[in-house]
Amino acid sequence: MKFNKPRLIFLLKILSVVLFIIISVNLFTKRDKKKPLSTYFSTRCLDYKQKDYSRKLNDRIVDYSAAAKLRGVGICKDESELKKRISEGKLVKVNSGKSYVIEKMSFSYPCITGDSKILLDEIAKRLREKSSQKGLNGVRFFITSMTRKTDNVKSLRRFNGNASANSPHLYGNAFDISYKRFIVRKWVLTNCDKKFLKEALAEVIWQLRAENRCWATYEKIQNCFHVVSR
Repeated sequence: MKFNKPRLIFLLKILSVVLFIIISVNLFTKRDKKKPLSTYFSTRCLDYKQKDYSRKLNDRIVDYSAAAKLRGVGICKDESELKKRISEGKLVKVNSGKSYVIEKMSFSYPCITGDSKILLDEIAKRLREKSSQKGLNGVRFFITSMTRKTDNVKSLRRFNGNASANSPHLYGNAFDISYKRFIVRKWVLTNCDKKFLKEALAEVIWQLRAENRCWATYEKIQNCFHVVSR
């Protein structure tokens, strides 16, 4: 059978796509050989019974702001003061990795206190363990906000009425995690998957809250869980 050049190029492109999919799936399955290949292409709803933990995250800033201030760092008026806190080790930089993604931040900086970083890593660890039991492997969530300067809050309040002049974000021990978006080693992330991940994340945070390791608030308008280490 003869192929003209355009047809041959088209077939080669299709073949390269198929090979890419096979190689990608093989790389994923090497890390978890017990999971069948079908898991990565499944679009079935997860069979689980889960409480609505997100609504249990209802701490109010007015109830814990004083305690959060004592446990955090001094307020940074400008970027030079923030960099000074980092050089002194009072704040640590946070980078994207295998557990979470740091979004580009317009009103805050990707740094938090050391205790807050430990809390953040524990949230990621517990979520990955919980999700893997349901066949959702390699889960990563998005962090949308961290430490702010005073002028950040003033600017943010023009767009977000919930931004507080006494926000824990000023003290370096607060961060916001999106409950809308996740990255998972799966071909299609279904609505059932997203619902599970949202509530699984909420449950993990709620458990840490019960262990007196954080305060947390379910922020519907901002589509995030506001978490403050304690």
